[in-house]
Amino acid sequence: MDSGFKTRSVVVVGGGLVGLATAWRLLQSRRCDEVTLLEKDAQVASQQSTHNSGVLHSGLYYKPGSEKAALSVRGLRQMVEFCREHGVRHEICGKIVVATDPAEVSRLDTLWERGTQNGLVGLRRLDSPAAIRELEPHAAGIAAIHVPQEGIVDYRGVADALEREIGRLGGRVVVKARVTRIERSGGAWRLASTAGDFGAELVINCGGLHADRIVGLSGMKPAARIVPFRGEYLRLRPAAEHLVRHLIYPVPDPSFPFLGVHFTRMIDGGIEAGPNAVLALAREGYTPLSINPRDLVESLTTPALWRFVARHASMSAYELYRSLSRGAFCRSLQKLVPEVTPRDLAPGGAGVRAQAMWPDGRLVDDFHFVRGDGILHVVNAPSPAATASLAIGARIVATIAGNAG
Repeated sequence: MDSGFKTRSVVVVGGGLVGLATAWRLLQSRRCDEVTLLEKDAQVASQQSTHNSGVLHSGLYYKPGSEKAALSVRGLRQMVEFCREHGVRHEICGKIVVATDPAEVSRLDTLWERGTQNGLVGLRRLDSPAAIRELEPHAAGIAAIHVPQEGIVDYRGVADALEREIGRLGGRVVVKARVTRIERSGGAWRLASTAGDFGAELVINCGGLHADRIVGLSGMKPAARIVPFRGEYLRLRPAAEHLVRHLIYPVPDPSFPFLGVHFTRMIDGGIEAGPNAVLALAREGYTPLSINPRDLVESLTTPALWRFVARHASMSAYELYRSLSRGAFCRSLQKLVPEVTPRDLAPGGAGVRAQAMWPDGRLVDDFHFVRGDGILHVVNAPSPAATASLAIGARIVATIAGNAG
């Protein structure tokens, strides 16, 4: 780190995993006299950070050279080390990505090339149904990639450990502190919040689902807007849990920017199936009936959303249909594990993905950072940001120090 980097006070806005990791990395750097983290909820990591499948992502999918590729590979190693050091539950159980028809095999080859370029070690090709069944006896498929370093983790445990570490290093976490105003004056920032006013030489926006709004509060115009997508999960009933041993994923459809429904072992036990991807009617809307009028109006009046829907019309319609039909959801799962039936599925949880979208309807497909005078915005940090959070925090510190782009 640049030895000249020094600032008296930093405020991190947002107490999800990325915000917590950033505050922790800042305190570790010993370049800040004061680090304060402001979280609007009553508990840190109450949104995306703990409403997800709990997977440790390896970096298999992401374009070589991208922020996602570099930070997920680095972040996975750092996260496992952190969990070992702080006694956080985790398991490196591995996953398979399965091609179920010949058209998917060439896409599987592309994933193999990406994973290799991204530095993943131990990848293994499973070139026959028999090889697949050695790992997953009930899985279908004609070819697959085994990714041994992927796993599962207790992200709530990670967040709690990070909060403790921030306190131990002299930082401060303030909850119920929703930021309502950010003003620049005399070379410093003043932030008004529901927990009082705070001053800082440097502000770092890790607002997640509300990151674009924090950009606006700071006086900048966000080039990309957050559009929330709800991902719904079902759970396998206990009698069917033997059908899945590890993590089983489909080969992603390159025409649609989400991974598709898959099977995930949970750190608390059980097997989760999902998620789909449908427009959420609230940025924190974890049920179909959760509606926030402001959020909904913003989404529906964002031209980018309609351009996205036009570009992905058939898949968008199918995702909505699959959300409403357990039979359709089950048929997607049966491509991976044919023995699963609708009777094996029980309601599960849901998450909301804070996905930034460009005005032309394209999703921002990488982590996206925007710098201003004394402020840095993490505008886009969807999956694999939880896995990569410790590496993202280190990257932010390096950026502030002038050692990163």
